[in-house]
Amino acid sequence: MDRFKKFMEDRTGVDHLSLALLILSIILVLIGMVFRWSMVRFLSLIPLVVCYYRAFSKNKLKRHQENILFLKYWYPIQTKMMNKYRHIKARRQYKYFKCKECGQQLRVPRKKGKIEITCPKCRHTFIKKT
Repeated sequence: MDRFKKFMEDRTGVDHLSLALLILSIILVLIGMVFRWSMVRFLSLIPLVVCYYRAFSKNKLKRHQENILFLKYWYPIQTKMMNKYRHIKARRQYKYFKCKECGQQLRVPRKKGKIEITCPKCRHTFIKKT
C-alpha cells in the first residue's frame, strides 16, 4: 500500500474531466454493443486512454487548467439539467410560466384557479389558470 501511495503522490488523480471521459467511454461502448458497431467500440478507447493519462500525469498545473476549462462549459449545462429535473419533480405541486416581457420563469402553486401573476423581475402582471 505504501508503494501505491508513493507512486500516486505526485500524480493528478481523477477529476471532473477524467470522470466525464470515463463516462463517455462507457456510453460509447454501450452504443457500440447495442448497434454492433465495432468502430464505435474501438473509438471508445480514446477517451479511456486520455482519462488514464490525465489520472497518472505529473503535470498538475496543466491538468488543473484543462479541468477548469471543462467546468466552465459543463456547469451551465449541469445547471440547466438540474433545473429541468426539479421542474419535472415538482410538476404535481407547481405550474411554471414564462413572463412575456422579460422571459423570467415563474412558479405558481397548482389548483388555485385563475390567478393574477406578477413577475418579480419586471412587475409585469398577467392572468393564468393554474
